[in-house]
Amino acid sequence: MPDQPVTDPSSPAPAVRQGSARRQFAATILVLEVLVVAFASLVAFGLRVAPPSVVWGIGGALALSLALSAGLLRSPAGYVAGSVLQVALLATGVAVPMMFVVGAIFVVLWVVALRLGGRIDRERAERAQATALG
Repeated sequence: MPDQPVTDPSSPAPAVRQGSARRQFAATILVLEVLVVAFASLVAFGLRVAPPSVVWGIGGALALSLALSAGLLRSPAGYVAGSVLQVALLATGVAVPMMFVVGAIFVVLWVVALRLGGRIDRERAERAQATALG
């Protein structure tokens, strides 16, 4: 059995850098929406609301856009793209009416993620500043 490093209990714990809560929440919503779009595409395909190539083309493009915007959340452009895609998700209700309800729920979740995540990030920054000052 290899030797385990001995830690000094009096030494302070290493600082753990936490990611942005806003980015984590927003990315989670966008990734969940990818799954919702995939299932909505299956429903649209099963109901034959359009030719299969149209259903899968639009569904695939929307799902890919949502996934890419989740990766872009390191910059403000990712949040703008995510917000625009919320409108596109609502628009899928034209083909599958239940998506108006599902899309509205995700729009509310998106707004809550941005607001709550931003508030958590501000509170973390204030706490870190207060700790640093003394």
